[in-house]
Amino acid sequence: MRRTLGAASAAALALMLAACASGATMSDPTPTPPASTRPPFQTTTPGPVDPTGTPTDVPPARWDAIVADLSSRGVADAPELVSATAVTFSDGSLGCASPGQSYTQALVDGMRVVVTAGDKTYDYRFGTGDDPVLCTR
Repeated sequence: MRRTLGAASAAALALMLAACASGATMSDPTPTPPASTRPPFQTTTPGPVDPTGTPTDVPPARWDAIVADLSSRGVADAPELVSATAVTFSDGSLGCASPGQSYTQALVDGMRVVVTAGDKTYDYRFGTGDDPVLCTR
């Protein structure tokens, strides 16, 4: 009987200590959550996201490829450079993935070139070569 009473006392003591450690009290059995030091989670980006990378000059072969692509699309106006940025893309989509397409999963050093022709803006992406990819999204 004495062993049973000792075991029961030890169990009761353990329960009381556990209740104290969790922040619960006898009058309020719900534990108190610890204070958070983390800032609140934001679900939207505050403002537009600019392209990342380093401003650079457009090599002549790439500029000629842009002019030829615009011409093949029936654009008669001469393109004007808005921005040219050296970028490391996260995969072979060059930052302009199309649904249902598969891309190389490797970092690709390339370039993003934005031009205007007439009243439209065109966003071109280059990988390691001089063949432009028009991003239409």
